[in-house]
Amino acid sequence: MLAMEVAILSERGGRPYNEDACGHWHSQRHLACVLADGAGGHGGGDVASRLAVQSLLTAVQAHPDDCGEQLADLVRQTNQAILDQRRAGTRSADMHSTVVCLIVDFIEHRAYWAHAGDSRLYWFRNRRLNSRTLDHSLVQGLVEVGLVQAAELRHHPRRSELRSALGTRPDELDVSAGPGAVEIAAGDCFLLCSDGLWENLDDQDLETTLAAALTPGAWLDALRSRVTAATAGKPGFDNFSAMALWLSQPNF
Repeated sequence: MLAMEVAILSERGGRPYNEDACGHWHSQRHLACVLADGAGGHGGGDVASRLAVQSLLTAVQAHPDDCGEQLADLVRQTNQAILDQRRAGTRSADMHSTVVCLIVDFIEHRAYWAHAGDSRLYWFRNRRLNSRTLDHSLVQGLVEVGLVQAAELRHHPRRSELRSALGTRPDELDVSAGPGAVEIAAGDCFLLCSDGLWENLDDQDLETTLAAALTPGAWLDALRSRVTAATAGKPGFDNFSAMALWLSQPNF
């Protein structure tokens, strides 16, 4: 069995309202963390992101024992829930949302994840980056075919153009799942975050702040400070949100 600590950060940034949403749920065996970044104009993004989090967590609660293996399908169900809530002539008419979800089985020491859009999951082992998700974005596609260098992704002028997100026709939706049941261990750390955070912090920033932090909350405080410094003098900078999960040995 693994012990867990979760911390959450969600900031409006320089925008008039926060279109990010995040939440978590746990049972005697599983923990689910979900983060979403909405879009749609006129406030519709905040509706979409909250709906994504609520719908996905509800779906996980309904099938906790097999939710990991079915996570990509649950994300697709969440996409349909957003489509079903659209109403022509209202602020929800064209709402979309990214989503990233992590499921942890802390009895069997396994983790599963899935995402749509450019909200990311980072997995750290021994305080070093082990892997992360790849964005469903135009620029990520250019990186994959060698037309753009990976280092240019954060500052590319078209970095916000998504190839997939919730609120897309089912036959056009791209959902990426992790490699299945991943073996996790005490000391592992996960970070789920929206693009408002990762666009302003590189992998070295994440590792340096993680190595110096004593708690997941302290880590997110350090990340907040770095994003605030990076966006100083930039009016209208994006909302930024993150969820940190640290795994450790239980103190019995």
